[in-house]
Amino acid sequence: MSVQTSRTDSLAESEIFHILGNDRRRAIVQLLAEESDRVDVSDVASEIAEQETDTTPVPNNLYKSVYVSLQQTHLPQLEEDDVIEYDPEAKTIQPGTHFDDVLRYVGGGYDDQTTVLRLHLVLCVLGLLLIAVAGMELPALSSIDPVLWSVLVLLAVAASSLYNLLS
Repeated sequence: MSVQTSRTDSLAESEIFHILGNDRRRAIVQLLAEESDRVDVSDVASEIAEQETDTTPVPNNLYKSVYVSLQQTHLPQLEEDDVIEYDPEAKTIQPGTHFDDVLRYVGGGYDDQTTVLRLHLVLCVLGLLLIAVAGMELPALSSIDPVLWSVLVLLAVAASSLYNLLS
């Protein structure tokens, strides 16, 4: 049963954790993130069954068990929470309105964090270069104290962190 009460509301973090609290639902989100379009439920079931077993080929009873649990439990919950759009006639799924909200908490959701960390690294390196150049007493840069350069760099990193935290 889903904890989402209204499809128009965004998902709370606790609801996302509830959704991702199951390995198969997490796998559905990951597999759907890797595809660019609709995905057949049978392909998702095959992938999940392969992940859950070390034998090749996947035993038919495991595939059927995964497929049934997707149909009866996991896909309806993800659809109810608007994480996916499920077409029961075509047996396909595609990302729903809240898919990206959930994907942020799965392995592929760290692109924004990586970008912020790279920005901070660039700011720090540039700041260190400015401080080093200011210490060489070049006319244009030596007029500003290296301590002031340090403060400016730290302020830039703090402003970037605050901006990313609030957005």
